[in-house]
Amino acid sequence: MRKAALTFRAFNVETAKAMDVVSDPKTGLMRLLWWKDVIDKVFANKLVEHPVAQALSSVVSENKVSKHWLKRSVEARINDANRDEGAIPETSAELERYAEDTQSTILYTTLQAGGIQSTVADHAASHIGKASGLLLLLKAASPSNIAEECGLLTQEGGRSEFRMDERLPDAVFKVASVAEAHLHKARELASSVPREAIPVLLPALPAQVLLDSLRRCEFNVFDSRVSRGVHGVSPLWYQLKLNWYSWRNKY
Repeated sequence: MRKAALTFRAFNVETAKAMDVVSDPKTGLMRLLWWKDVIDKVFANKLVEHPVAQALSSVVSENKVSKHWLKRSVEARINDANRDEGAIPETSAELERYAEDTQSTILYTTLQAGGIQSTVADHAASHIGKASGLLLLLKAASPSNIAEECGLLTQEGGRSEFRMDERLPDAVFKVASVAEAHLHKARELASSVPREAIPVLLPALPAQVLLDSLRRCEFNVFDSRVSRGVHGVSPLWYQLKLNWYSWRNKY
């Protein structure tokens, strides 16, 4: 399961950075479409000359993994890449859906690779993925309805534009509160989650660490303390905390 987890995360990194490593958005979109095609080839047992694709092929051949979740992950990024340049996600519900499609799906496939069939574990993974995705997206986007409510969205030339001011932390707080609610719901399910699924759900911890760091910085995502170490804490403290949770079979 560890091999599968590392492979799915490597795949997630490849698709997540597709738009960031190119100067032309069209080139980034082509990379994403290529990865979508790679998934079809992997499940058709066709060779693809790429290290992550080859690792993915090995995991798929050794485990029962659904192609649906991998395709859904890439398609979410393709849809996001097709969004009009400069456009802002309209609602927090859209951000939640994007977070689930790109983060929860990785947890779903890891559970599948571990042969863990548990509706409760899937529900917990859904909540943890949404929380993780929302918190990671906070530095890059904020739902326009929340931004407008906080006075951060202005209409100019027929387009919505985001502007910075002291009310930004209010918008960040609203999105972070949704993420915190998802973490809470995931942990409410802990007593019913199979023991073997706990390691897969450990991403709840880095999400909590980032949430706590944002709270300490009064939800100012541009505070330098948020980017220090690992989500605002020292790498040693983060590792100790991660090991502590793992040892106690908690997430």
